[in-house]
Amino acid sequence: MIVISFGLSLNLQDGAYCLYRPYFYLTARKGFMESYRTIKQEISAEFVERRSKFIGHIKPVQTEDDAITFIQKIKTKHWDATHNVYAYSLKTGQTRRYSDDGEPQGTAGIPTLDVLLKAEVTDAVVVVTRYFGGIMLGAGGLVRAYSQAASLAIEASGILQMQQCHLIQISCNYNQYGKVSSLILEYNGQIDDTSFGEHVSVQFHMSYENFNRFEKQLADVTCGTVTSVVIGKDFFAVSTL
Repeated sequence: MIVISFGLSLNLQDGAYCLYRPYFYLTARKGFMESYRTIKQEISAEFVERRSKFIGHIKPVQTEDDAITFIQKIKTKHWDATHNVYAYSLKTGQTRRYSDDGEPQGTAGIPTLDVLLKAEVTDAVVVVTRYFGGIMLGAGGLVRAYSQAASLAIEASGILQMQQCHLIQISCNYNQYGKVSSLILEYNGQIDDTSFGEHVSVQFHMSYENFNRFEKQLADVTCGTVTSVVIGKDFFAVSTL
């Protein structure tokens, strides 16, 4: 079963929530699985449009405090810029905020946020710095320029597909360790930690869907003597787009 969840917010003024477009992320249920897209790394990209220089800065974040800290960092670095427009999207609370930073209303912050939403990217903040070159771009030109700067930043960073996974722990004897570790990798699990004592303790994460099949195979190869314990859940990158 596939469930599409929609999050809406209200466009009131600079820095407020934005309702002009529904944001959605995909939640697939098959033993329950949730995924979302975010950016890969902090990076900047720039271009010149009719003598104005636009620099798109982007960073993965998880909280509003993280986003605000990054925005202030860019504003401090580019204190002499004409504008430092920003937008960010957070998965938690489906928070969407933006600022035109002095540009005509609707020509900068909203187009920047719109790029994040169209790319279905969340947990990310974008700041577009503009150094005015002396030639007016007009409303349409500003929309295109800020959209391009945000798009270039996303492209330069790359997109990660994040998936919620089980955090799992297994304890086995040394004779079983080779089979167990190979089986984890066979079902696309990622080993996070291994400790060697009287027994071998392995901690790893694996998608919900793969884990159901893994458990059955684990029972077969160890004759039921090794069992897995789910100790939590978290999001992990499963692919780069």
